[in-house]
Amino acid sequence: QVQLVESGGGSVQSGGALRLSCVASGYTYSSTCMGWFRQAPGKEREGVAAIDNDGATLYGDSVKGRFTISRDTAKNTLYLQMNSLKPDDTAMYYCVAKINGCSGSWGGFGYWGQGTQVTVSS
Repeated sequence: QVQLVESGGGSVQSGGALRLSCVASGYTYSSTCMGWFRQAPGKEREGVAAIDNDGATLYGDSVKGRFTISRDTAKNTLYLQMNSLKPDDTAMYYCVAKINGCSGSWGGFGYWGQGTQVTVSS
């Protein structure tokens, strides 16, 4: 059973920064795509960033140049560094994972964490 546990959310003013972390456990797959989705009240779920085992990354258009995804494979930990935060970034952020690579797609993420709230005030 794959488990994903997020941390690092909180409240910050516009222009500020936060770093989210996600610790993964319960699987030993050699090739896994991990990433972050977010969902704000009244809005559709949105892919934020994803990363393959080889370091290849995928970003949503709204966060390119501001957010950076990284992973420490030895620690089974995923990170999302969020800089220049805007009120529109306010959402619940979910850590996600899927087997066999990202393949440049936001689809197929079968494993989800419980989420961590990020709130950006103007």
